[in-house]
Amino acid sequence: MTFSIAARCAETGMFGVGVCSSSPAVAARCSHARAGVGAATSQNVTDPGLGSLILDNLAQGLTARESVERAAESTEQREFRQLTAVDRTGGAFVFTGKHALGISAGCTARDVACAGNLLTGEEIPGVMVEAFRHSAGHLGDRLLASMRAALDAGGEAGPVHSAGIMVVRDLSWPIVDLRVDWTDDECPVERLADIWQLYAPQVEDYVIRALNPGDAPGYGVPGDE
Repeated sequence: MTFSIAARCAETGMFGVGVCSSSPAVAARCSHARAGVGAATSQNVTDPGLGSLILDNLAQGLTARESVERAAESTEQREFRQLTAVDRTGGAFVFTGKHALGISAGCTARDVACAGNLLTGEEIPGVMVEAFRHSAGHLGDRLLASMRAALDAGGEAGPVHSAGIMVVRDLSWPIVDLRVDWTDDECPVERLADIWQLYAPQVEDYVIRALNPGDAPGYGVPGDE
């Protein structure tokens, strides 16, 4: 019931996650990223704690593969889990337990790991990886390009209702954390893309407001002078 991408921008060092699902509020449970450390997803029958554990493992210097395998080994319910990670060197890994739902698959390349379950076909993660590899621009744009490619290739077996993207860089908070927690009447990825187009030009403005408010541009809201 989920397909996802965890990725690193080799040029900027940013990490990001994109995720889409038939379930509500998927990004609240499945997306994990930490500045200077890596990105991860925990999905299928989700245990969000495993995503945090993968990031802790990455922070200790373990590779993406070692971090995911150690997280999987930590739980007796590993066969219900699907886990991904990308580390600070661009290493990537996917674990899919044998009780993953429906058609489940994963694919990796340098700087990117994609995975999904209840898919229309095993090729979907590979399509996502290739879309990411051949994309350009801000990491947020590249995550959305990958997710759109998944939908164009068939995506999940049923209708999708929620989606999200998260991006971290050299700060203690995500510079992007956008979500569509539920929609019945439109594609959540396209709605998310609309939100991103609104937010993208303002990303650095919000960073400036956090670090040095005196240099921040106007807020553009009623009462702002």
